[in-house]
Amino acid sequence: MPGETVSLREYLEALREADQRLDHERDRRYTEVNIEREKALKIKEVADLKALDLAREIQIYKDEKANELREQINSERGLYVTKTEIEPIKTYVASQVGRTGGMDATVGRFVQLVTTIAAAVAIISAIVITRH
Repeated sequence: MPGETVSLREYLEALREADQRLDHERDRRYTEVNIEREKALKIKEVADLKALDLAREIQIYKDEKANELREQINSERGLYVTKTEIEPIKTYVASQVGRTGGMDATVGRFVQLVTTIAAAVAIISAIVITRH
């Protein structure tokens, strides 16, 4: 209040009480922060362990798939023809292409001859039918 005086002792006691309240509040907050930090560390530890487990599972899966692929490749190695093995086949096919081409020409000529004979028979039949 205006004009009211306070002794130095009362002022210092009030100041000390206020400091103690602030110190107590600060200590309480530090304690709460430390508790929350511990909780966060526990959560982080659990998350790290789960991440390690997941990474281990993923690596095991990748290793299994790589092994399966390797086994498949190894099992299929004998199934494919090599260049040296295919050379006789290529030679045979090349020789048959010329031969087949000649056969195709012969068959074409035969079909042409049959078609011509059929046309001649049709014409003769038409002439004979129209005369009677």
